[in-house]
Amino acid sequence: MKKNHKYIFKAALGLMLTSVVASSCVDDIKFGNAFLEKAPGGSITKDTVFTNAEYTRQFLTNLYTYQYYGLGINNSGRMTQFESANPYVGKLDALTDLYIFTYSSGIKGSYYKGNLSALHGVRSDRFDYLRNSIWTAIHNAYLLMENIDKVPGLSDDEKKSMVAQAKCIVATRYFDVFRHYGGVPIVESTFTGLDASYNLPRNTVEEVVNHIVKLLDEATPNLPWSVTDPDTETGRWTKAAAMGMKCKVLQFAASPLFNDNEAYYPGVTDLTVWYGGYKADLWKQCLKACQEFFTMLKSNGYYELTQATKTNGTIRPEDYRLAYRLGYMEQNSREIIHSVRASGTTYNGDSKYTFMYWTNIGRGYCSTVEYMEMFPWADGTPFNWAKTEADGKLDQMFMTGNPTKSPVLTRDPRLYEEMRVNGQPAVLDGVTGNMSGDPTEAWVYGYHAGQNPVQQKGMIATGFGAMKFWCINDYQRKYTQWIMLRLSDMYLTYAEALLQANNDFKGALEQINIVRARVGLGKLEDCNPSLNLTSNKENLINEILRERACEMGMEDTRFYDLLRYKRADIFSKQLHGLVMYRLDGSGNEVKKSWKKDTPKEAYPTKFKYEIVNIDQDEQSRIWWTQGFDPKWYLSPFPAAEVNKGYGLVQNPGW
Repeated sequence: MKKNHKYIFKAALGLMLTSVVASSCVDDIKFGNAFLEKAPGGSITKDTVFTNAEYTRQFLTNLYTYQYYGLGINNSGRMTQFESANPYVGKLDALTDLYIFTYSSGIKGSYYKGNLSALHGVRSDRFDYLRNSIWTAIHNAYLLMENIDKVPGLSDDEKKSMVAQAKCIVATRYFDVFRHYGGVPIVESTFTGLDASYNLPRNTVEEVVNHIVKLLDEATPNLPWSVTDPDTETGRWTKAAAMGMKCKVLQFAASPLFNDNEAYYPGVTDLTVWYGGYKADLWKQCLKACQEFFTMLKSNGYYELTQATKTNGTIRPEDYRLAYRLGYMEQNSREIIHSVRASGTTYNGDSKYTFMYWTNIGRGYCSTVEYMEMFPWADGTPFNWAKTEADGKLDQMFMTGNPTKSPVLTRDPRLYEEMRVNGQPAVLDGVTGNMSGDPTEAWVYGYHAGQNPVQQKGMIATGFGAMKFWCINDYQRKYTQWIMLRLSDMYLTYAEALLQANNDFKGALEQINIVRARVGLGKLEDCNPSLNLTSNKENLINEILRERACEMGMEDTRFYDLLRYKRADIFSKQLHGLVMYRLDGSGNEVKKSWKKDTPKEAYPTKFKYEIVNIDQDEQSRIWWTQGFDPKWYLSPFPAAEVNKGYGLVQNPGW
């Protein structure tokens, strides 16, 4: 299928070349597990690769498979190198107020129970310093850059483009590790590392950020603004992607985690974990980068938010929901600025079914009441549980009408993509936007919840399930992409920069409302008059973070937002689930599934609701009972890596 972008997946020769070069660069005693170059062994060496234009192109192609991939897919084969894609580790957003992770592995013990240490083992860290192919990607990218000039058959322009793409991969791999560890050693070339000793200390936060920005700036002039053929080139680094990523890097750097009057950890002065004080210019730099991106977008076009189309002359909530889905799910969506494809096979042995593995693993994530309450009503006015209950409208909080015939969505259309709620039909038609299939039965004894949802187990453990990237059979036989950067994120990043750098409330709201309008929501300031969003900066920042959670759930966004704003208050907040009971016309509980009703009754529309603490089994988090130690903002370096003696210093508190 042409749309699957064959170059992103592992060609046999490309894999062989990269594997041979990478495997011959392993030094378990020195830096990382796969960084230092030794003389290549075997019949294929770097001289074989870089004396042939096609081999070099395939080498670059294979570098793309070392980018971060954030969905849990099959951990067989080569993908075991990427702990971020290991389904049993757990996704980052399951450490926030949006989701819980019901599988008893990975982050469950290390974070929920607080057992993480510098001596952590396999599948316990949220982002493993050694087991995410960071150093392999950086090493191989520099290997290409150092040898590109001697490759015959490549034009100067193609060489410049290949180097630019490699620099983008290096930059984003450094950004990946920077967000979890702060300052790390900067390496700008391959080297042997065979001396008895050598010094490679951590660089400061400022040095790492400047290095990443420098790489992106150097790459930008030698890349096209957008792909020229979306059916075959989507996933390649472009000028838009490099410029957009620069905005993201500066946004993170300018945020309070590293950029504040005091370090995140008490008493720390080490500049490898903060800037040493608040630097207002960082937000100015972020704003300038955003302005440059949107100036180029205005001039060059191409990227755009996917918009809803009318059904019988009007736009339904389902149409807005479909537009939102197509924006993040379609392989050649013009909303996607940069994305990563999974490579590897699923349980049925066919990489075209990667999504099917995620539909299985995705059942381990359940949304919280706190997340549900973030989504406004369909007109954009905020959802308030107490008011909805007082108005007698709790039975309308997800939809009205018969879910088996003509359901009417009553909330922000994104809610039905981010989480699976009671009554929600399983399938959204990818062309018409019509919903069909079995409605979700989230009540006690319902078909999907089972008999004991109060025990907080199963796919509806909190009264809600996960939906993002799942899509049931809607996208059968299609690859699932990981979104590194999309246009809605850029609008919201721009809004935040306008507010933080210039106190530009009007400009910030304009950018936010572009994102909201795509799903049919009213203007943020008009829908929330009590928040004074045209003058109250703290409230508007909170609304930006909420909007980002609604727009980019299950995309790691919430986790990084809470980190960079040091939101210990949210990390330590008790979370809740929703228990529902099916009622008959007389208000009596009906302890059975509607799907299995015999004889078949009318679909239930009346329920009793109970908000409960998430605290049973292994769902409770130590942060809720013992508070949030600021050491958790950054991860511990593996003790074995620190002990290698090349200059790596442990993060505070670990």
